[in-house]
Amino acid sequence: MSNTPSPEKSARHVAIVMDGNGRWATARGLERLKGHARGVDRVREIVGVAPDHDIKYLTIFAFSTENWKRSAREVTGLMSLFRRYIRKEAETMMRDNVRVRFVGDRSKLGKKLRELMIDLEKQTLNNSNLNLTVALNYGGRDEITRAVRRMGNAIKAGGLNPEDITEDTITSYLDTADIPDPDLVIRTSGENRTSNFLPWQAAYAEYVFTPTAWPDFTEPELAKTLESYRDRDRRFGASLSK
Repeated sequence: MSNTPSPEKSARHVAIVMDGNGRWATARGLERLKGHARGVDRVREIVGVAPDHDIKYLTIFAFSTENWKRSAREVTGLMSLFRRYIRKEAETMMRDNVRVRFVGDRSKLGKKLRELMIDLEKQTLNNSNLNLTVALNYGGRDEITRAVRRMGNAIKAGGLNPEDITEDTITSYLDTADIPDPDLVIRTSGENRTSNFLPWQAAYAEYVFTPTAWPDFTEPELAKTLESYRDRDRRFGASLSK
């Protein structure tokens, strides 16, 4: 019997709150940035194996709108880490046929980082093996606020009628407009909250909160989480069939 899950039971879009890097490092007597660097290694592994698990879309929460409250040293180190990751992984993304997109408010990010993000999106535009979305300076409420502003401008310009606004209309104004909603949201490191991550898109997603810190979230852990997902019955508000 094949171990390949049936398409209807596969989590085609998995979103991950990659939590616990700093605490992982602190527990080992290391600087927090060492934990973030180890977290990048884990991103590399999970991106590499995602297609093997029938994942077509992978969205990772790299930096939130609230993360600016961290120490200046940590924020500066993270921005440097993001720049190095993009430079280093561009060739791999092309080789592995991975399309990369970024969501979030880019206006607060440094010019060089924004340029690297744009270049990587352009380079990988036609790749199709995996769609990787990186949420960088992202917050769900911020995303919805920006979407409402754009809709307001469209109404003011006469291109949108308020009476015609539907859920699909709102979706089309979000950063993730051309990306399907996540089937499964995973949060690592034992925190049981969603932290403003994809609140609109994940309205009917399944959630898994694992105590494993992100630097330790290896492929076997991913496989176990996906197995848990496949054992669930997604009803989308409907009752169980008799």
